[in-house]
Amino acid sequence: MKELVEYIVKNLVDHPEQVEIVEAKDEQGNLVLQILAAREDVGKVIGKNGRVIKAIRTLLKNQAARNNILANVTIE
Repeated sequence: MKELVEYIVKNLVDHPEQVEIVEAKDEQGNLVLQILAAREDVGKVIGKNGRVIKAIRTLLKNQAARNNILANVTIE
């Protein structure tokens, strides 16, 4: 799932070499993927009214549901 988010984000931004995806677990044991990107690229990842990040979260949750886990995406 990390690869899916990384692929999407790197194709959206101007500086794909600065994109990093960090996997973590929250208190309930759910998967959390943190997107680290250049400051000027954060707006492209979020999109107008948050549409792009919502779409990324939807894709990730669908992929996670196939694997019977819960997942979320955050932007740092």
